[in-house]
Amino acid sequence: MTRRRTSSGTPRGAALVTVIAVILAACGGGGSEGGPADGDPGDCIVVDMAVSSEKITLLTELAAEFNASDEAQVDGECVFVRPARKASGAAANLIVAGWPDPDANGPPPVIWSPAASGWAGIVNERAGATIAPPGTPFMLTPLVIAMPRPMAEALGWPDADIGFADIVALAKDDAGWASFGHPEWGAFRLGKTNPNYSTSGLNVTIAQYYAATGKRENLTVEDLNRADAQQFSRDVESAVVHYGDITMTFLNNWFAADARGTSLTYVSAVAIEEKSLIDYNRGNPDGELAPGEVPREPRVPLVGIYPSEGTLYSDNPFIILDTEWVSPEQRQAAELFEAYVQRPENQEKVLEFGFRPNNPAVRLAAPISPEFGVDPNEPRAELEVPEPEVLVRILDAWAEQRKEARVLLVLDVSGSMGEPATSDGRTRLDLAQDAAVNALDQFKDADEVGLWVFSTEQELLGSPDPNYRELVPVAPIGEQRDLMADQIMAQIPTNATPLYDVTGKAYEAMLQTYDPEKINAVVFLTDGINDDGVFEDDEQEFSTLLATLQRGSEGASSRPVRVFTISYSDAADTATLRAIAQATSAAHYDASNPATIQQVFTNVISNF
Repeated sequence: MTRRRTSSGTPRGAALVTVIAVILAACGGGGSEGGPADGDPGDCIVVDMAVSSEKITLLTELAAEFNASDEAQVDGECVFVRPARKASGAAANLIVAGWPDPDANGPPPVIWSPAASGWAGIVNERAGATIAPPGTPFMLTPLVIAMPRPMAEALGWPDADIGFADIVALAKDDAGWASFGHPEWGAFRLGKTNPNYSTSGLNVTIAQYYAATGKRENLTVEDLNRADAQQFSRDVESAVVHYGDITMTFLNNWFAADARGTSLTYVSAVAIEEKSLIDYNRGNPDGELAPGEVPREPRVPLVGIYPSEGTLYSDNPFIILDTEWVSPEQRQAAELFEAYVQRPENQEKVLEFGFRPNNPAVRLAAPISPEFGVDPNEPRAELEVPEPEVLVRILDAWAEQRKEARVLLVLDVSGSMGEPATSDGRTRLDLAQDAAVNALDQFKDADEVGLWVFSTEQELLGSPDPNYRELVPVAPIGEQRDLMADQIMAQIPTNATPLYDVTGKAYEAMLQTYDPEKINAVVFLTDGINDDGVFEDDEQEFSTLLATLQRGSEGASSRPVRVFTISYSDAADTATLRAIAQATSAAHYDASNPATIQQVFTNVISNF
């Protein structure tokens, strides 16, 4: 089914897509009477928003302008709109659950703006009630397959029609890029986000089924159950390097690899939204510039491939929730802001940020242009958003069809993990143990998972190594889930933190047992800094560690073992942990607020 278009070529109406995951809150700057510019809403009617990550900067700006205007009033009472970043899938789960634990998850939203309207259908299907009514689309961006320009040209871009069938053929070709005259690029490597959290991940999974069945609409549960459709999806998943919780994980890693001149061997293609591709080519891969940060154009730009079988749009709806925590006054206030963002002048700002405006009065122009790797005349075919029942079944099926993982959990049990983390006296280790045990349920039985703990003087507890103990070997978790949970809960805090030594040994252990058919990774949690009692060689030890990690992760014949790091207190060496993750093209996660550790573990495990 093809969406009707205006003369500008801008698609109109609702479409699906799903989103991204993160926990950080961002307050809208500016203010109104009773809502000063420091972000304090004062006595105003507060309209909290849960916003998908790729548009948080834009909506924070618009909210600040609205809050400072004379229009931000309901019956003479000021209104204060407060956007916060929340992945679409993560927000969907929280809404269904009644938005528990606001200390960790932020205040419950009045307005939910996921990346796509399809999320509302998933929420209502799971809740058994319409708590997320249809929302007004705010702006649009289609799903594209982003590839480095030389790779796309090797496939015949821009003249050739390229689709998911071509991706599957490349994924199954043992020769990889050598079949196209480029053995130096190695195997075809696909980056894909987890469809339970990310809209681009959900949309590309939907598109896989459409490509397998030859349909563009009316996808059914029966279609999903077809043996050829399931095999097609498994073939796509087989090329995945790892699953990210958000597309920014891939884009930041790609950008760092580009700076080192290795972007062509990190990943070959990532399914992302057109807006994110534009950000990357503008030199701002995560769509947010820190104070003083200057954009740097990539050495190798990306181009957007609009799949020949068709694609889906993210329509970024404004959904005013019908839940017990939304008052009539908040609903009125939310409607004011909803109307405000649809104005032509604000839709012009939408275009500036790389989205396609929803208002037909605003014509497409740069940056929706070839200069930034995209085509304003594409996509030529649009895929229909399936019914909610089918969407839920797609997510359930993906859990079994996804690529399997080999993961080593490495948990800090040093003395500082015994420090209190909650008002009722629970320690950092207590919270980390609960989170780690709960995270085990996210692995499927065939995933191979092992467990190390680390601190100094482990030889006193019977370990052959003084700095870590292997409690559970890497093996199918279906056979040892209970054992792992028992071992995690049995730990007590003791001694110091040999961060560098154990990182290197965990990495080498996984490298030696590398399985090319699986996602190979280390999850490393610590609340401290390197403190092993040997200080004179710290700088050299760290430099050697980074060089070792980077050598193993780059090149056409690399055996990528990615080290995902978690900073688990304000005292953790975040800069070091971020550098370790970046050296292995993984991601760093911040759980400096211990209350967030459950969600952070969920985000980390979503990579597998």
